[in-house]
Amino acid sequence: MDRAQKENLVEDLSQIFESSGVVVVSHYVGLTVAEMQDLRARASGAEASVRVAKNRLAKIALAGKPIEAMGDLLTGMTVLTYSEDPVSAAKVAEDFAKENDKFVILGGAMDGNVLDREGVKSVSKLPSREELIASIAGCIGAPGSNIAGAIGAPASNIASILSTIEDKAAA
Repeated sequence: MDRAQKENLVEDLSQIFESSGVVVVSHYVGLTVAEMQDLRARASGAEASVRVAKNRLAKIALAGKPIEAMGDLLTGMTVLTYSEDPVSAAKVAEDFAKENDKFVILGGAMDGNVLDREGVKSVSKLPSREELIASIAGCIGAPGSNIAGAIGAPASNIASILSTIEDKAAA
């Protein structure tokens, strides 16, 4: 790898560290090519990415950034799992680590903070952006569906509801 390629790689890594919602650092010693492809496929399905990078170049890319202390995690054969969504990459890494003993999560970074192993585990348990949006949409739509359900109910139910409202108004 010549100097220009190394500079491009450092720039790419710098962009990853700046623009990602979460970056997870893991050891992957002993993983087969098929297992790495499985990890990449899972990450791709969750809108996350996997990148193997030279630790020395990754440390150069981290220099001067708020998460520079994450450089301490970059020892041995490391792989970066990252995503814009602050939860996706952590979930992919945690799920893969549960099924594969050779994949060991060391820590990571999220929102300018360096995470230890337990921090990554905690982040992976949070709902993803899509899950939060679905939950909010469900809360917004619930009152409308309740009204629609009441309107579509048999006439006896509507009469009962009107009677209850009349009793409350009289009291």
